[in-house]
Amino acid sequence: MYYLPEPPYFLVFVGLFVGITCGLAFEATLKQKVSTWLKTPNSSLRDLDLQLPFLGICLGICVFLSSGVEIFLGDRWLSYAISLPVTLFIAALVWRQLDSLLKQLKAGGSRAIDLDAF
Repeated sequence: MYYLPEPPYFLVFVGLFVGITCGLAFEATLKQKVSTWLKTPNSSLRDLDLQLPFLGICLGICVFLSSGVEIFLGDRWLSYAISLPVTLFIAALVWRQLDSLLKQLKAGGSRAIDLDAF
């Protein structure tokens, strides 16, 4: 008898839920850290408090993406082999952009990141 595995629809929703909840935690933590950072410039933003929700976002999005790819391809190993490098690449780009944005904020205040000023 030939066995066809069920597509991972549950993991799609779990990955999306983890990504959204960690995103909300990341937003709240980032707002708190930036307000503290602007009051005392000697404090650092490279804490585990900020990196842990970001890693949770990356994990949730990787599970979401790999489950979505697995629905169409049917192979779990191939779907994780596709989604893991894509997720790591996007996460590195987002973290680098966030670091650059915070440096601009520190150098010129909120006017330095105002996109409507030009």
